[in-house]
Amino acid sequence: MAKEEIELREEPLQGQDTFKVKQDFEMKEEPIQIKYDDKKAKKQKSEEPCTSEVHLVKHEITYTEKKTHQSSHCCKTFSWENCLVNHSRTHIGEKPHECSQCNKQFTQKRDLTRLLRTHTGEKPHKCSQCDKQFTMKSDLTRHLRTHTGDRPFQCNQCDQAFSRNYDLINHLPIHTGEKPYQCSQCDKSYPKKSNLVSHLSRTHTGEKLHQCSQCGKSFSSKNNLLIHLRLHTGEKPYKCSQCDKHFTMKGDITHHLRTHTGERPHTCSQCDKHFTKKGDLTRHLRTHTGERPFQCSQCYQAFSRYNHLTNHMTTHTVEKPHHCKQCDKTFSLKEYLIGHIRIHTGEKPYQCSQCEKFFSKKYQLVSHMRTHTGEKPYQCRQCDKTFSMKGNLKSHMITHTGEKAYQCCRCSKAFKHKKSLLVHLSSHTTEKPF
Repeated sequence: MAKEEIELREEPLQGQDTFKVKQDFEMKEEPIQIKYDDKKAKKQKSEEPCTSEVHLVKHEITYTEKKTHQSSHCCKTFSWENCLVNHSRTHIGEKPHECSQCNKQFTQKRDLTRLLRTHTGEKPHKCSQCDKQFTMKSDLTRHLRTHTGDRPFQCNQCDQAFSRNYDLINHLPIHTGEKPYQCSQCDKSYPKKSNLVSHLSRTHTGEKLHQCSQCGKSFSSKNNLLIHLRLHTGEKPYKCSQCDKHFTMKGDITHHLRTHTGERPHTCSQCDKHFTKKGDLTRHLRTHTGERPFQCSQCYQAFSRYNHLTNHMTTHTVEKPHHCKQCDKTFSLKEYLIGHIRIHTGEKPYQCSQCEKFFSKKYQLVSHMRTHTGEKPYQCRQCDKTFSMKGNLKSHMITHTGEKAYQCCRCSKAFKHKKSLLVHLSSHTTEKPF
């Protein structure tokens, strides 16, 4: 077999975009195998096959990190001139690639190719493991990792690894605390762009551009729509490796796995509580700060959780579509109906792990558990008193405000507590309140 020799020059040839390759070899059908010594390359050794000498040269530049093309707009450098050209367009706003179907313009040709295939429906890249097809080869490459479990992008601060470089970039601010995406409407900033987009649509604009074709619901982001569509299709692509459970969202399986490992990585800075989910920690912190970011547009009442606001909004409408089959009661939310039905059936699915008591509603179990732990998370802002239940705190607050929120419908008398009103009502009737 003929001798191989490849020489890579530092500078590009005049008038050319490629590097000079000195060749004195016979082309072979089999791929050329390449390896790099750890002293020469900063990255790990590569045995990735290159199908041609051009690919080999490009690959070698990637591994030896020769980046001779620097942007005149910022400090970024690139291995290839065409990469620099594409990058420069992000500064000057140039979009030379235009779609003939919808007139959309792009800085890179591959983005135009992707869009054109959405018009034609073409999906030339098929998965060899399942029947899924993709418009771009890169999409197929990422999808294959769901079969192989490959996570080539590893964080150098912790042991976490990711299947996409994008996910690694989003993960890194956890260690640095950096929040580069700042809201233009208020002072809030976020570590991820998706967090900022969600904040803008939910808090400021209320804009929901992505609509479900099955039920008409609209969403602020495409990703939320895709997750919602799985409710209609029943698709649960994420399987637990420890048990047979499947999940619609990747985040759900991450949190579920912690039920097997017992891991609770999110710690409260105010007390010693640990949580499996960051969202649970965020909600818990509001019990310390008293923050209520979700405000009703009808009566200006504020809530610490979004679902509490959603539930409250039903009090402003007369619509109660959920009807009990056992009696004539109707409810604005399905969860209220489910809780009510247990009164008829006597079902108590929530059991205390400390004693043998059972409860029909989860919040009753949570309140009961505090009798064992002694926890009193609700603190009065006016004095130092703490309470195990939110309702007890509300009753206590009246001692400071003097408010009489409970008014008799028969006369003009008003009372601080509901119990006092019930006792008073018995004076108008012969019925005993208790």
